[in-house]
Amino acid sequence: MEFFEVLKKRRSIRRFQDKPVPRELIEKFLEAAFLSPSSYNKRPWHFVVVDDKEKLEALSRAKLGASGLKTAPVAIVVAADKSRSDVWIEDASIAAEHIHLASYALGLASFWVQIRNRTHNETKTAEEYVRELLGIPENYRVLCIIGVGYPAENKPPHGDEVFEWEKVSHNEFGKRFK
Repeated sequence: MEFFEVLKKRRSIRRFQDKPVPRELIEKFLEAAFLSPSSYNKRPWHFVVVDDKEKLEALSRAKLGASGLKTAPVAIVVAADKSRSDVWIEDASIAAEHIHLASYALGLASFWVQIRNRTHNETKTAEEYVRELLGIPENYRVLCIIGVGYPAENKPPHGDEVFEWEKVSHNEFGKRFK
């Protein structure tokens, strides 16, 4: 699929078909994540592939807005070793975006569940909940969870309204580019 077509057509999907994602496709979109750039090539990320239905159900309760993980056949928990990079958030975010784009290019759908700086309940953060559930060590921070699968809903591609040229300046802030 042509790159700009992927960008325009990829949408967040939260309902999936009850159909497993083949391991070779999971490996392909993880390879895309491994190819993502990172500061000083530190590559601080770690990915937890979750396809166990009970764990997916539990992850769907990590925070408000995560319920779509119940129908996802696979979820990728994106974490990073904060001791390896002071910009682990950026590095892990770029890798997560590569997963989204590659998944779509492979005929799959995905959505992002923000975990960092979100709450699970009054006493626990979503990150603590996910770390405990999956045995993630303390030196790793959990950025997000990406639900991936075959879509059970369709959304139209992005239209030209997403091109907010008024938010682009030329040579100095506020000087219109276009």
